Amino acid sequence: MISRAALARNAQQAVRRSWAARPAQQRTLASAASSSGAFETSDGSGLKVASRDSHGPTTKLAIVAKAGTRFQPLPGLTVGLEEYAFKNTQRRTALRITRESELLGGQLASSHTREALILEASFLRDDLPYFAELLAEVVSMTKYTTHEFHEEIEPVLRIKQNNFYNNVAALALDNAHSVAFHTGLGSSVYPTPSTPSKKYLNEEYIASFADAVYTKPSLALVADGASSQDVSKWVGQFFNDVQSSAQSGQKFDATATKYYGGEQRTTHTGGNAMVIAFPGSAYTAPKPEVAVLAALLGGKSTIKWSTGYSLLSKATSDVVGLNVSASNIPYSDAGLLAVQLSGPAASVRAGAEATVKSLESIANGSVPKEEVAKAVANAKFNALDATQLREPSLHLVGSGIVNTGKAYEPASLVQGIEKVSAESLKNAAKALLEGKASVSSVGDLFLLPYAEQLGLRV
Repeated sequence: MISRAALARNAQQAVRRSWAARPAQQRTLASAASSSGAFETSDGSGLKVASRDSHGPTTKLAIVAKAGTRFQPLPGLTVGLEEYAFKNTQRRTALRITRESELLGGQLASSHTREALILEASFLRDDLPYFAELLAEVVSMTKYTTHEFHEEIEPVLRIKQNNFYNNVAALALDNAHSVAFHTGLGSSVYPTPSTPSKKYLNEEYIASFADAVYTKPSLALVADGASSQDVSKWVGQFFNDVQSSAQSGQKFDATATKYYGGEQRTTHTGGNAMVIAFPGSAYTAPKPEVAVLAALLGGKSTIKWSTGYSLLSKATSDVVGLNVSASNIPYSDAGLLAVQLSGPAASVRAGAEATVKSLESIANGSVPKEEVAKAVANAKFNALDATQLREPSLHLVGSGIVNTGKAYEPASLVQGIEKVSAESLKNAAKALLEGKASVSSVGDLFLLPYAEQLGLRV
């Protein structure tokens, strides 16, 4: 066992190394911030890098890997890779990583989406060298040990699986993706609790997956709160050990996404939820009408003490206990315009009926132009606001880079949103209703309606 004195010496050395790497002149908080808020992109030693300097006292650094559930060859590998992050590496133990990061005031996290695995560190600006080195170690030197898998990975995975499948809203959205896309983007973000872990998930399979996805072409390093010069400097120093290609030669790519549509109904005693979804807007081919439709349908008020202008907030204002919201969920080559509803079964049913009626009113052209103008303004704000918020912007930029080769830029979407008219919205809503919907119901299936009862095609 490492002695407390030895651990303290290691942590102190890490701090001294970080202090020694500080530039002679520091920017002050009074420095002018970037007016555009855009990320600068570059290629450092084969690794895609994006950075934005907000000139603040803290920095967020993230590795975004093309390793989301869409790309995993077996269920659970993405989650396994997420849980192994910041555990033992060839240079540091998990305990040392924890103690050193805490001593520097840093925060470490790992998460995943359907298209990306995100490893991120938040810290004081001057400690960039230490955390850049740490992230490089995680993707190039993590030890995928058997004892950690059985003692730490499996128990946590079971807890997360059960939490996920007890969350009816999350389960309904997961099922909607399944009927919409089948495989790929339709793969569950968590394997079912009944999935035999020994059949699909063990430390060897996870290590093999890591070998394929922790390669420079599949990674992007994104920094918010650091200059591009500083980021490039430490990338050149610490990321040389990251593989340029998989040692085993294997590569996991996803086929192009195809939208199917359909319906799935799941009995659940933990609550009630429905998702009514349609083909949405992708990163690579933004559909401004979809963004405006999501804002026009809405569901939640954007102004305190106000019901809100959106169609669903008005239509369901007297429905007790209902939570409803419409949004576009974008991916690299597809998207899902989803209306999510949860609450008492009777309220969810009323909300689902209101959703279809609201879409029909848009398709009939009966929505006042003033309401359309409000939706256009709100959709524009949502698109721009997502690029300013630190965590969402890092995920958007990183996912865009690893999946499409370039950072996500909202400019073309915003320009398109400004041109959306009532007529174009009418045509878009009509096309959605004439096509196939993806409907997922979880809860009391006696009360929750079928898609056919709502007048939807599946």
